Amino acid sequence: MTHAIVYTEHGDPEVLTLVDVDRPTAEPGHLVVRVEAAGVNPIDAKLRSGLRSSPPLTKPRRIGNDGAGTVVEVGPDVDGFRPGDPVVVFGASGVYASEVAVKTSSVQPRPPQVSAAVGAALGIPVGTAYQSLRSLDVRAGDTLVIHAGSGAVGQAAIQLAVLWGATVVATASPRRFDRLRELGATPVAYGDGLLERLREAAPQGYTVAFDAAGTDEALSASLELVTDHHRIATIVRGADAAGLGIRAFSGGSPDPLTPQQQAWRAEAIPVVLALLETGRFSVEVGPELPLADAAEAHRLLAANTAGKITLTP
Repeated sequence: MTHAIVYTEHGDPEVLTLVDVDRPTAEPGHLVVRVEAAGVNPIDAKLRSGLRSSPPLTKPRRIGNDGAGTVVEVGPDVDGFRPGDPVVVFGASGVYASEVAVKTSSVQPRPPQVSAAVGAALGIPVGTAYQSLRSLDVRAGDTLVIHAGSGAVGQAAIQLAVLWGATVVATASPRRFDRLRELGATPVAYGDGLLERLREAAPQGYTVAFDAAGTDEALSASLELVTDHHRIATIVRGADAAGLGIRAFSGGSPDPLTPQQQAWRAEAIPVVLALLETGRFSVEVGPELPLADAAEAHRLLAANTAGKITLTP
């Protein structure tokens, strides 16, 4: 037997329970990975609470998409991996666990410079940021405003946009300004007067807006500042995007990602692993908690705790 976190009803973090489960086996096209760190993402809490719609709960449901660890078993037709390989897991399911079986398409080799905690922090945040910026065609010469720049998605988006030659202004609370400056962005405080402060931060004007906050002020400022509304996107207010005349990538959007957008999300992981390997990308690691403390991890997530929260089986 091995261990996993499940929930049998929607609700507060306390519905998350550690249980014994059968040890996974590697079917064709799959690996079994011993999980050393599982990334805790906002979507996990939304699914757990019922805020994001999902199929009816008819049996205990596993949770978690991202992680990092070591290969312990290889499927009969799998090439390129062997037991003992350190890997990053992304786009999988049930990763809040001691061991997990995953498709080879959801695994990338993990360089020695990348810790398990950093590897577990990549999947959803990096994939979302990379795909969103590629979809918005961010490039050298652009001036981009990122709302919620200090979150995991925002930090990834800042770094990628700066690497691609864009000028970046990012909103956050003042206590997070130093982190945004480290990443190459000009920080601006959210709250009353946001539009004026954003104009002062970039007198040349803005060409692109990326919303990871979902607030009314973020969306209204974006609509005011960016002339081409096709270059405004939200990852939070997907249900409202069409009515506002902007784009949405997830965040409750009724439109699924296109095959190209899905491919960009997968492409992001090896791209950022290579940047991490050469010291050109940074991940802010937050609290690391035991797997059994998944409920506390979700409480920390709700409290906007700085840094990426991970669970360590």
